[in-house]
Amino acid sequence: MDHPNQQIQKNQEEFLKQCPENERDFHASLFRIGNASIIYHQRANEQNLPKLEIYYLEWLQGLPSNIRASMENKGFEECKTMLPFTRYVNERDDIGMDEWMRNHLSEEDYKFYKER
Repeated sequence: MDHPNQQIQKNQEEFLKQCPENERDFHASLFRIGNASIIYHQRANEQNLPKLEIYYLEWLQGLPSNIRASMENKGFEECKTMLPFTRYVNERDDIGMDEWMRNHLSEEDYKFYKER
């Protein structure tokens, strides 16, 4: 899976060209897994803009009190791109990360993802 940012995708491709051949498949798989993960988390903000603040308040209620206080101090704007929050948003919309990764990675990359 390609990175959503074209410059980063180009950098990844250049890295792989320079990478020793015996390491290329490993790094290419890491890039595809990382790119899929980035797209999964970005999706939370792109698909749920009107509901994000409501989801933020719900998410806070499920956190342990010490973490909730920290996230409340950070506020919505800072938290809206944090991975625990974006995962909550996606799962709230019935899009679990594991299933999403399985549907967007090759069988081989998904197995590699699950083993790590």
